[in-house]
Amino acid sequence: MNRTASFINYKKSRFSTRLPTGRLYTRAHFWIDEVEPGLQRVGFTKFATRMLGDLVETGMEVQVDDPVEVGGVIGWIECLKAASDLFCMAEGSFVRENPDLNDNPEWLTKDPYARGWLYEVRGTPEPDAVDAEGYAAFLDDVISKMLGETA
Repeated sequence: MNRTASFINYKKSRFSTRLPTGRLYTRAHFWIDEVEPGLQRVGFTKFATRMLGDLVETGMEVQVDDPVEVGGVIGWIECLKAASDLFCMAEGSFVRENPDLNDNPEWLTKDPYARGWLYEVRGTPEPDAVDAEGYAAFLDDVISKMLGETA
């Protein structure tokens, strides 16, 4: 889908990012972009990649056309700072992982909202996902808690 990109500039403490509008964001720090009707592309937000550190390797435990559900484990990700299960942020059928990510792992941190996407699902996004403004408000709360600020 060819769209004009617009962003929300976000900054709190030492963290700043440009959040693309027209996408959904989850409390687990994923973004979801409907790249064509019913096709959800999913990736980590810049906040998530900063917390994880540099990508070492990813792997998927699901195959093309496998049914997936929100919150289900679909793979794993290993970074310098952490290793973790990779969770699904959409319900439907698994389409593919980013074929270029293992050859270009720097895209995850250098271009997380474009070339650094993780996987695609044909179906519907997480129902609790919010728009960019809602995610910015959520980030305010998360960062305040990390800094030990009281509400």
